[in-house]
Amino acid sequence: ARLCFADGTEAIVGVKAEVERTVVGASNTSSGQSRLDDEGEGEDDTRMHSAEEDMVEERRRQARGKGQDAWIEVTVDMPGFGRDDDGVVVFLAQMLQEGLVADGGLRDRLWIGWGWHWRVYVDILLLTAPNSYPLPLLSLTTHLALLSTKLPAPISRIDEDPLFNDDWDAAQALYDGATRSRPPFTLLVVSVGDNIFFDPSREELAVADAVCAVTVGTLQRSQSTGHQSNDDESSLRLLSLRTIDPPARLAAATSATDGEDDQGLWKPARGGMKRRIVAKMVKTVLEPGGVGEEVLTGLEGFSGG
Repeated sequence: ARLCFADGTEAIVGVKAEVERTVVGASNTSSGQSRLDDEGEGEDDTRMHSAEEDMVEERRRQARGKGQDAWIEVTVDMPGFGRDDDGVVVFLAQMLQEGLVADGGLRDRLWIGWGWHWRVYVDILLLTAPNSYPLPLLSLTTHLALLSTKLPAPISRIDEDPLFNDDWDAAQALYDGATRSRPPFTLLVVSVGDNIFFDPSREELAVADAVCAVTVGTLQRSQSTGHQSNDDESSLRLLSLRTIDPPARLAAATSATDGEDDQGLWKPARGGMKRRIVAKMVKTVLEPGGVGEEVLTGLEGFSGG
């Protein structure tokens, strides 16, 4: 996926996947083996003759709770940061990876069977020097890349070595539209006094009292449950909220101040965020018709998934 903001900043995200053998402990191995024994030979014959849709549904049911965070790797490359272990690059990659694993659904989708899984590599490249904090751009581009990612459909049983369908038209999307599941995304929110700003500019970041990275995901509603959507019910859920030190924190305070002007000189405020400001941020993102749903609607306009 390739995404460009109005200020000229541009990013490209590529997703790669490879089959990898799962290293499990003795307890996990015995647990998996006992479950296979309980299923019996009768169900083995049923699976062999079942339809492809039933096999996919059974594999998803078996995969619940078996994914691992280590199966997802995120790397970020930014101009001006030549080292991969630079603090800014590592911090951005960690925040993006936290959002992906906090959902819990992605890692379970990577489970192939007993002893095998997909390992996904998310490579993020910022093409231009950032005019502001690039977290929203990188997160939304990653969202689009994962939304258009497909994996070969497995045709082997979960207790066999993986074998896949070589027909790419039969490939399965990493995020299934039938359950309305979408990748999580992270928004950057700042507070200046009692006001909050989304996707702040460099100037707004410079005077921000607090900076938060809010990660949200979609609620997965299966069509088979017969759940009817309610206009007053939000389709988003909060996955994580991380505070980031604003540039104002780095300013040396010469005296105790509440952030007010003192003879024409602005000084950074001391202390943490007020709870009502945090609640206001979360509500503005998650509420029906709020910022989160506006972002999702905008992404649906040009997503290729």
